Amino acid sequence: MKKKKKNKLSRLFTKISTTVTKAAGSPVAFISAAVIVICWAALGPVFHYSDTWQLVINTGTTIITFLMVFIIQQSQNRDTLAVHLKLNELIASHENASNRLVDIEDLTEEELAVIKKFYIRISKLAEKEAGLHTTHSIDEAEENQQRKNKDANKTKRDA
Repeated sequence: MKKKKKNKLSRLFTKISTTVTKAAGSPVAFISAAVIVICWAALGPVFHYSDTWQLVINTGTTIITFLMVFIIQQSQNRDTLAVHLKLNELIASHENASNRLVDIEDLTEEELAVIKKFYIRISKLAEKEAGLHTTHSIDEAEENQQRKNKDANKTKRDA
């Protein structure tokens, strides 16, 4: 029973956050916010730039900002998860891709640093390559480079 309520609440929040995020990022939302600020500023002299006049804009923007942080974070979490899943699918489906990268986002900073060093090695090996798409994984990059070095040495010997 609790799981159904949680799923229902989660779906409702997802739907609301998606709708609000799209609306908040629209030109209409920006123009509306700009008009509100202009009207508020124009009313400054009428209210003699009082503390209450300032409090109105401060309170309004604080409340909106506070709520939008959670809404935007929910949408960003969903988008990030979707991108990770799409990338995982591409990695897993490509026979030459390194499957070490599937779910890489769950690694620690130290583990990511190690993998980054591997990709720096690939980059250095790829600089020696003629084309952009000649290496696909760390292992392949090293094997390709070793093979090319052997072929180059063989050609030099044969010449």
